[in-house]
Amino acid sequence: MTYYIKIKSPNKAKNDIDLLFDDMGYVSLTPNTKCDNAVGWFFLKLFAVFKIYFRLRQGDILCLQYPLKKFYALACRLAHAKGAKVITIIHDLGAFRRHKLTVEQENRRLSHSDVIIVHNERMKEHLIDNGYAKPIICLGIFDYLTQTLPGTQKPAGERMRHVAYAGNLARWRNEFLYHLEGETEGWTMDVYGKGFDASYDGNPHLKYHGIVPPNDFVAHADADFGLVWDGSSLDECDGDWGQYLLVNNPHKTSFYLRAGIPVIVWTKAAMAPFVLQHGIGIAINSIRELKDILPNIPDTTYAMLKTNAMEFSERLGSGYYTRQAFQEAQAILMG
Repeated sequence: MTYYIKIKSPNKAKNDIDLLFDDMGYVSLTPNTKCDNAVGWFFLKLFAVFKIYFRLRQGDILCLQYPLKKFYALACRLAHAKGAKVITIIHDLGAFRRHKLTVEQENRRLSHSDVIIVHNERMKEHLIDNGYAKPIICLGIFDYLTQTLPGTQKPAGERMRHVAYAGNLARWRNEFLYHLEGETEGWTMDVYGKGFDASYDGNPHLKYHGIVPPNDFVAHADADFGLVWDGSSLDECDGDWGQYLLVNNPHKTSFYLRAGIPVIVWTKAAMAPFVLQHGIGIAINSIRELKDILPNIPDTTYAMLKTNAMEFSERLGSGYYTRQAFQEAQAILMG
């Protein structure tokens, strides 16, 4: 049998994986009890951890999402005490972004798992270079489940190029948005999310659309590209969030692609090789390059990117990459 601990998180990526575990026939150890507060879910997850000892048997598999606050090492130890194996999918590396523990401490913690699933080859190399020695599977890209399908968008050749940017729009997180004056010649920026500085009116080519539910964005987004960028600079992704792109697969990439929109990523980002290999977007060194690149992309080239993005939308909506990664991980355990 294959078991898992339901997360129940505000994080959509984690909730999507819970849904896919259910669809793949994995058995949740978390009690199916209605609970709407964090304290209640803390105790439900704690109860699920102790159920490991009573439910799992020799040859079973336990699937975990990391980080699993407070309980991760205990859950792995209980599974191994019953003769079961553990597969872990990583969402965040605390040592890399939050710096609450050292790389060595995190590697020791992750080594409690028998197989881990990481975002990409860059994250895999980072762990191996710092001493991690257990089997590693690369996810490639996070899936993105929605109740809606991409809608019909206006052909790009009939207008200026539109670039969408969704996420935290506050200056402390993405100051670069407020320094695009003179850089949006031949294209426009449509921003979605929370934290936008309503007093800002320095760029007539930047339009704020408010907070839009993900299902509505997927169904109605009318953009030619989605921008994956973080930080204060137009010339690099800087700050803790920007530098995390060096090893991280931002869920934002999947969000745009689920809407059938090709993406623009930083050349140095860990996602860049994947995006270019699959022809689902372009990579840039600086946002300043877009005023020359976007107006000059041939319609035939863009049509190819759009077709590829729509194909990816179907994959991400079906959970293709999560299913494939866990199948690979289970094959290693059985092999």
